Amino acid sequence: MTTQDPGVYISSAQMYQELRSLSDGLTRVETKLDTIGQGLNEVGKDVADHESRIRTLEHTVWRAMGGAAVLGTAGGVLAQYLLR
Repeated sequence: MTTQDPGVYISSAQMYQELRSLSDGLTRVETKLDTIGQGLNEVGKDVADHESRIRTLEHTVWRAMGGAAVLGTAGGVLAQYLLR
């Protein structure tokens, strides 16, 4: 003798309520993703600004080092000339 499992009955109202709940949750996730996306755009702008500022600083340092090398060489040549 076999018995059949009657299973679980889910009414249309319960199914609709579950779908509404899932839809509301999905809407909240989409809203949060949009907010995160906007934040990432702002971070990207900040990174680009920092990159530009760092490059400017590096160029200034290299120019200063080049100037120091030229002045050091000129000073050495002048010292050799004056000490003869």
